[in-house]
Amino acid sequence: MANLIAYFSRADENYVSGTLKWLETGNTEVIAGMIQQLTGGVLFPIQPVQPYAKDYNTCIAQAQADQRRDARPELRAWPEGVEAYDTIYLGYPNYWGTMPMAVFTFLEHLDVTGKIIYPFCTHEGSGMGRSEADLRRLCPGAEVKPGLAIVGARVDQAEETVRKWLNQNKEAG
Repeated sequence: MANLIAYFSRADENYVSGTLKWLETGNTEVIAGMIQQLTGGVLFPIQPVQPYAKDYNTCIAQAQADQRRDARPELRAWPEGVEAYDTIYLGYPNYWGTMPMAVFTFLEHLDVTGKIIYPFCTHEGSGMGRSEADLRRLCPGAEVKPGLAIVGARVDQAEETVRKWLNQNKEAG
């Protein structure tokens, strides 16, 4: 079974444990890397052509404006051969209760019919939000499995949690 690990992640200045902190690697990318190491899947970063600002406050203003107008930002690239993947691990930070708008763009432009989607998100207290329901609405032909929510400030200690989630998915699937 071929696995694609598609993720949106943002490094730079982020909100972590109640304070602003500079991240060399975004939290969601850290988790995507763990999933790649444990599954051997293919990593694919979801990147908008126009990236968000590096400073946190400008970034959240831009992201909220995108969400308010239901934007679909253009993406830099698309994964090749999506039809070859049976399973998609889909990662994103929780942006106001759901996925960043670039993830909506990604999902709306790919045919995920018949695929199994395992969502995972990073957050600072809001969990999966309504993202699983949004995924089911956007991808009616796919099977959306229960997601994994990891607190961003704890991604460096999340490998065992990720491993357990992957093993539960293997046993259930």
